[in-house]
Amino acid sequence: MRERMAMHHQNPSCSACHNLFEPIGIALENFDGVGAWRHQDEGQPIDPSGTLADGTKIDGPKSLRGALLQNSEQFVRVVAEKLLTYALGRGLDDQDMPLVRAIGRGAAAGDYRFSALVLGVVKSEPFQNNIKGADVALQTAAR
Repeated sequence: MRERMAMHHQNPSCSACHNLFEPIGIALENFDGVGAWRHQDEGQPIDPSGTLADGTKIDGPKSLRGALLQNSEQFVRVVAEKLLTYALGRGLDDQDMPLVRAIGRGAAAGDYRFSALVLGVVKSEPFQNNIKGADVALQTAAR
């Protein structure tokens, strides 16, 4: 895997992004496509070590988890943003950020459980009043 990823580091336009997400993927490399643990990939031993963009050394899922926990507020904010984007079916803007922060605070109160994030999204006013599908149906019927 590392050899395949090395190609992206040669291209500056690729390496800018790969340097951010690649160490996370490599730390999780012991998991195969269906989540089973493995020690080798195509007969070669897996080396899950790497360095995150902030310089934090990691060597697999456990140390990755520790790094994420040290930045739990930022991690939760990003996950809340992505969940809300998916749930609303649109991109977020500055007006959505107070809601994202509120969902994060709710997740903190819920011990940062994924279910607390999902409930924050589902109970939000924009999600409950997202009638984009109804708007499309009304517009279609008006034609």
